[in-house]
Amino acid sequence: MELEKQLAISIKEEAEKLITRYHEYHNRVHIESKRNKKRLGDSAPAKEIHTPDYWSHDKKFNPFYVKNKYKSIAKSIAKKIINRTYIPNNPYIKSVEKSDGGIRKVSIYQIPDAAISKLFFNRLLVKNKHRFSSFSYAYRNDRNVHFAIQDISVDLRRNERTFLAEFDFSDFFGSISHKFLESQFTENGFFISPEETFIIKSFLKNRKVGIPQGTSISLFLANLTCWSFDQKLEKEGVKFSRYADDTIVWSPEYSKICNSFGHINEFSTEAGIQINPSKSEGISLLTKKGLPAEISEKNSLDFLGYTISVENVSIKNKSVKKMQKQISYILYRNLIQPLKQSSLAGQTIPNRIKDKNFLTAILEIRRYMYGGLSNKQMKDYLSGRSNRIYFKGIMSFYPLVDDVEQLTKLDGWLLSVIHRSIKLRAKLLNKWGHNCDRNFPFNQTRNNLLKTCSKKKIFGKKLLEIPSFLLVHKTLKKGLVESGIERIMNPDSLYYDY
Repeated sequence: MELEKQLAISIKEEAEKLITRYHEYHNRVHIESKRNKKRLGDSAPAKEIHTPDYWSHDKKFNPFYVKNKYKSIAKSIAKKIINRTYIPNNPYIKSVEKSDGGIRKVSIYQIPDAAISKLFFNRLLVKNKHRFSSFSYAYRNDRNVHFAIQDISVDLRRNERTFLAEFDFSDFFGSISHKFLESQFTENGFFISPEETFIIKSFLKNRKVGIPQGTSISLFLANLTCWSFDQKLEKEGVKFSRYADDTIVWSPEYSKICNSFGHINEFSTEAGIQINPSKSEGISLLTKKGLPAEISEKNSLDFLGYTISVENVSIKNKSVKKMQKQISYILYRNLIQPLKQSSLAGQTIPNRIKDKNFLTAILEIRRYMYGGLSNKQMKDYLSGRSNRIYFKGIMSFYPLVDDVEQLTKLDGWLLSVIHRSIKLRAKLLNKWGHNCDRNFPFNQTRNNLLKTCSKKKIFGKKLLEIPSFLLVHKTLKKGLVESGIERIMNPDSLYYDY
């Protein structure tokens, strides 16, 4: 297929992707506005629909404009690429707060430039992915974050004591030496055509150092930069896992771990990327709890959204807190916030047998955890009455978790926070002159709440069943065995902020 047609397809697809995303945002805002009016009545905030700031910088940031003009845009850019005069337009630089308090600069390119970057990224990946290390998991269509976690956990369980090297780079994307990067184009057996070399250099043209973060072609360049480093670790005979610049190295042999740190320092110097001392833990010994250790020891390590130990795989504590915060917010929004307004005008007051707000809260928590599934659907799948199931809730971002103790505690926490929210709602209702203490669910003890909610039916369905982290874990576990990671992980796993 000639270049112009390829560009036209790529530009149109990119525009349509962004249009779909904008429509989904619009629909979410509209649905949330309707919910707010039901919950808060006249106190509900006005619905506001925003467009991205950068749409006003140039029409080619606007997907609706680009979709209408994609053929003429493709024709113009194809000529420039053939004549070697193509230069991407200046990107919009967006500052994104990092979890550690720093700022990450993300480059948002105009839609045609983003489409070109994606097109050439895919071309380069198809030809060269077999060259990358099997221990490199990011930015590939044959590897993902869950493969990394599985490989790490399986290997660490083979030894009760394992030496670890954990390190982090400062501003990885923004620090890569162009001289070092360009030397990789021809040194290590990669297939990069003159046209692809031209496109790469076009995206690096106005930079003295580093590659832009936020465009597809940089993802290939990031893995290309680390190729020789990955090879040295493999030749050293250590195991490692690299997801972009997040890397851990492990071995039962202390000397090999020390040697691997030498390779890390060598790569840092050659590629121009500084090691971040504040986030690099150095060498430690991973052991089972209670075993003696002659150097700094630890019982688990955090990698991406997981915590991995010799015994099991857990959800990282930071990720657990994010999930608890979201569930707590759902309960507050539905059960508490409506009763803290200046008036109850437009509010639905619970009657003797039901509380609509409580039902809404349970449905939203279940949707957040399960992604539309019900307890019955999962139990049917576990029992064999159903042989197919789709996972989209928050737990599908953590399919490899097997820490039953952690999940059991989360179930206990969930029941407790729901019960506390109900009791607080009852107090607020009493202040407004509505005594519901004898009505369901306000008349339930913590221990009775789970059982009563599992039996009550609404429209013939058990809609009030309190969801369970342990239940969805068991369902995911069966799905792993029967279908594999890629069939049960959340479709957005590659883009999730772990």
